[in-house]
Amino acid sequence: MPADRSAPAAESPSPAPLWAGRTAALLGILLVALNLRTAVAAISPIVTQISADVPLGALLVGVIGSAPPVIFSLSGVVGPWVARRLGLERGLLVSVLAMIAGDAARVLATDAAVLVAGTGVIFAGVGVTNILLPPLVKRYFPDRIGLVTTLYTTLMSVSTALPALAAAPVSDAAGWRVSLLVWLVLVIPAALPWAALVVRRSRGAQGDAAASSVEHAGLRVWRSSVAWGIAGVFALAGLNAYALFAWLPSILVERSQVSPAVAGSLLALFAIMGFPAALVVPILAERMRSVAPLVFTGVALLVVGHLGLILLPTRGIVLWVVLGGLGPLLFPLALVLINARTRTHAGSVALSGFVQSIGYLIAALGPFLVGALHQATGEWITPLVVLLVLSALGVVPAILVARPRFVEDELAGVSPAVPAGG
Repeated sequence: MPADRSAPAAESPSPAPLWAGRTAALLGILLVALNLRTAVAAISPIVTQISADVPLGALLVGVIGSAPPVIFSLSGVVGPWVARRLGLERGLLVSVLAMIAGDAARVLATDAAVLVAGTGVIFAGVGVTNILLPPLVKRYFPDRIGLVTTLYTTLMSVSTALPALAAAPVSDAAGWRVSLLVWLVLVIPAALPWAALVVRRSRGAQGDAAASSVEHAGLRVWRSSVAWGIAGVFALAGLNAYALFAWLPSILVERSQVSPAVAGSLLALFAIMGFPAALVVPILAERMRSVAPLVFTGVALLVVGHLGLILLPTRGIVLWVVLGGLGPLLFPLALVLINARTRTHAGSVALSGFVQSIGYLIAALGPFLVGALHQATGEWITPLVVLLVLSALGVVPAILVARPRFVEDELAGVSPAVPAGG
């Protein structure tokens, strides 16, 4: 029998009425997003206070600091497997429960082993959640992908900033365990909507396993140029973000001759620039026929920001930091493309796992690459030039994602156009 070359049909929206299934799903997505980075960023502001009770040592602190992108990359393999075995909703619930368990272990830890183990469990839960959120947005909000992606990526930015603002003051006032307890209390409500959705699906006409299972073993996304293009966009954003979060204060102190306090404030400004990108980019991407202009814009912002720190490090410092902070607009763009360039939930899960596995693996290399180059050369120009060149290479994924195509169609050998707004 000849192979069926027809394009797979796009999956229909969830049959649940808006006031029931979609409301719970929206609440669940937003509560989870608010917790995706809090536990990850909660240790570094209070590591001195923790070490006074639970000796960690520089090595363990370094492991905790560098582990997230590595574990998130591994989750690109684990996440699709979880989706196949448990379904999207149940898989996300288990991931959130893992985050809760890890938070509780850290609060109660009396030695470094328990603290590090709890942190690892949290990172694993967050990593799998990273993979499952985009396909869940596609399942429940196929008509509002841009808007819902905007909401949850904005809350992810908030969750990154919260520990920097609150962890140390709470620790100073009530102790480091109370500081970590805050994030445990914050994450518990995130499990409730997903528990309700799991129960609701299991009681429905279609069981959760049947309705939520993801059969995508045959979808070889690594053969898709679209998938590689989106992975490149994600990797470019992650590489620059992780490298600059790790080294920007040191670069500014030495190159721009500012005080450590000013460098810290400029790092906060760099982080804050993720908010406008998260608010605007997903909606723009959903409405644009080709997203290449957005990728080119992100590449240009990064290149000019790096170039400014190389050529004019003591002039226009704020401008270079702002441009560098706006460059990772590519991150929310990649997240919305995971859904905009797939037809099915299965395709979204497979693409999400592939993109984030590749992207976080490359992002994890950023701080090490910059640090190694600085140690080898004794200056910051070479690392900045390398970041500039790598950023300029972003024109390649821009070309790959420029043509609006679905991953499933490309793999099937057909080339229907993505509808406007897709």
